[in-house]
Amino acid sequence: MLELAILGFLRDQPLHGYDLRTRVAALMGHVRPIADGTLYPAIKRLADAGWVLRKDEPGVAAAPRRMLYLTPEGQAELERRLREPADLDISDENRWFTLLAFLRHLGKPKEQAAVLRRRLAFLEEPTSFFYDGDRPMAAEEFPDPFRQGLLTIAHATSQAELTWLRTTLATLEAPG
Repeated sequence: MLELAILGFLRDQPLHGYDLRTRVAALMGHVRPIADGTLYPAIKRLADAGWVLRKDEPGVAAAPRRMLYLTPEGQAELERRLREPADLDISDENRWFTLLAFLRHLGKPKEQAAVLRRRLAFLEEPTSFFYDGDRPMAAEEFPDPFRQGLLTIAHATSQAELTWLRTTLATLEAPG
């Protein structure tokens, strides 16, 4: 997901490392902090693959800044990752949010809708954090207010997302 976020933000505009780190941290940092020891090796991997170009440019007041640009090959890779997300990218909420942040870069509504349909199918499956055998358990089945809270919040979040997905799919799939 870090690589997807880097490609996505660079698709928006060229950035230098600090600005990229700030944007990635704002998107993903609540999940796990983005350390330089994680970000810069990822940038190097993307540059080695030919997806990101690093270019030193004069600084505003001091030393040159290394700017990062998305190459045409990098744009193609971003679109491939958006078009063909792994199952975990669909089912894991944090990975899904990162994917969703850049789905607009997949320019064809039909392709965007196909990704949203996968998420919709995942959310429509009965699930829970707790099971009685194979049966998902609901919030009202627990005397524990904390498990009730967890399940109530998760259910409300899922319902809101389902509503958004259905509305957005109707728009993307509307004729004309």
